[in-house]
Amino acid sequence: MAKTASDTKAKRTRGEAAGGKDAAGRKGAAKKAKSTDVESTDAKRPDTKRPDTKSPNGTGKKTDKAKTRAKTAAKAAALVAAEKATRPGPLGAAGAAEETPAREEDLAVATVRKVAMEAARTRSEHDLLGDGEVPADALWGIHTKRAVANFPITGVPVGHYPDLVRALALVKQAAARANHRLGYLPEAKARIIDEACTRVATDPTYAESFVVDAIQGGAGTSTNMNANEVIANVGLTLMGRAPGDYAALHPNDDVNMAQSTNDAYPTALRLAVIFATQPLVKALDDLAYAFKSKAVEFADVLKMGRTQLQDAVPMTLGQEFDGFHATIKEDVARLNEIVGLFREVNLGATAIGTGINADPRYAALAVEELSRLAGQPMVLASNLIEATSDLGAFVLFSGTLKRVAVKLSKICNDLRLLSSGPRTGFGEIRLPAVQAGSSIMPGKVNPVIPEVVNQVAYMVIGHDLTVTLCAEGGQLQLNAFEPTIGYCVLSSLRMLSAAIDTLTKRCVEGIEADRERCRSLVQGSIGLVTALAPTLGYEASSRIARRALKENRAVADLVLEEGLLTEAQLNELLELEAMTHPTRRQKAGQRAGTVG
Repeated sequence: MAKTASDTKAKRTRGEAAGGKDAAGRKGAAKKAKSTDVESTDAKRPDTKRPDTKSPNGTGKKTDKAKTRAKTAAKAAALVAAEKATRPGPLGAAGAAEETPAREEDLAVATVRKVAMEAARTRSEHDLLGDGEVPADALWGIHTKRAVANFPITGVPVGHYPDLVRALALVKQAAARANHRLGYLPEAKARIIDEACTRVATDPTYAESFVVDAIQGGAGTSTNMNANEVIANVGLTLMGRAPGDYAALHPNDDVNMAQSTNDAYPTALRLAVIFATQPLVKALDDLAYAFKSKAVEFADVLKMGRTQLQDAVPMTLGQEFDGFHATIKEDVARLNEIVGLFREVNLGATAIGTGINADPRYAALAVEELSRLAGQPMVLASNLIEATSDLGAFVLFSGTLKRVAVKLSKICNDLRLLSSGPRTGFGEIRLPAVQAGSSIMPGKVNPVIPEVVNQVAYMVIGHDLTVTLCAEGGQLQLNAFEPTIGYCVLSSLRMLSAAIDTLTKRCVEGIEADRERCRSLVQGSIGLVTALAPTLGYEASSRIARRALKENRAVADLVLEEGLLTEAQLNELLELEAMTHPTRRQKAGQRAGTVG
């Protein structure tokens, strides 16, 4: 049975009074125990004139390290004695028959923490397992407390993902509005829940109360309970009541009305992915624009293209960066397409898709309200049983994130290669120097921004495999592994957005071209002969290439030496425009044919 506010207040008053007396008793006992312990230590102190076999020099004098250990041990013993003196029952200060030896955990855990927890103000709540104490002012309740104890998995709470917190609040708000429209939720409660949800959805400080670990058993039940309790307790404070006074507003009966974790949590997760994709799309657009700007800036920088890390044919640095721009824009288009799959939700399906405990009209009304609140065109799934168990949309979306990650990582590999050196590598571009690169090699600067993006890409690729396995692991009418899918997808979205933003602002925007280095590599490359092949023919071009490699000479010099082309002809064929755009030259000595 829920306790009234007056019962809760009376209990707090009694607890505070008892806590004050206990605190005074503990303080006196601690002082007495410390004094006794010091006297005992002095009495047992060995004669300093007696040789000390444990001292390193045999003089009988303790080293500073030994003295420190002795002081630490004495202090720990005093704290343990004080804590024992304050324990109630047969081990308490009042007439303990005998003293129990100190346990290792007593020594490991600071006694002051135990005393502080005993003095904390709490409230009592009840669930199917019995009664439990939670902090008096906490916005979460006993279901959340049990979940925190059960799932100390990642250390990453649900509140780490503000988009998910916002989505959970909007789902609860939409449900309350639908239930009120159908006449099941009274006006007063509907209004309070509505206001509480608005606050949770818009004020980021409420995310601190979503303390359940993001990865959990139960298909998201703990997250749903956490949301129900927070919204109920925010509502109670708006009503002027104390948290935990669930007789006035109940987390399950009122906030969770006509819902199950199995439709509320998946719907919220899908909406959260829609929200979290927007920053990623913006970050990708910004990166694509940055690459396009560099493509224009480097349009006249001639360089060698490479295949399999070997010299290929000439191109411009602008063309290379324009390729980066194009591949990023493709990913933006794919993301905008795939994220649309999450607009189909199963809100109203309740437990397995049959809609048990919900009005037949509820599902359509709830999704309508959710669309209005979220500003997103959400639609009700055509088959709620299928929609409750199927996670195919997450598999496809995660695969798209993997595609983004793979392409980003390849671009970063290219940036690292192109900037390698500065004297012994490619050295065609210079990345912004953002920090010292070595603790031992002065002056060294590393490509740390592309490197961190590589690492984020590897994380996203790993998350995609996890999502695939979780989606496959579903059984019958539900997939219990959706929390891990949510953790992976939302983490990937968050990391990718941050990494891309960092890459744009701290790397790409500040890239410079080493024009002279690029030109010198082109002039010394055997790959130039490819531009002459249509004119000289394959055999003559191959001979020139072999000679250039063997004699370490420039291709142009050998062509002139053999009289294969005049200097004017050679210069025309080696112009930037001729070498970097589609062109076809006739063989030397042949007349151009006509086009019919």
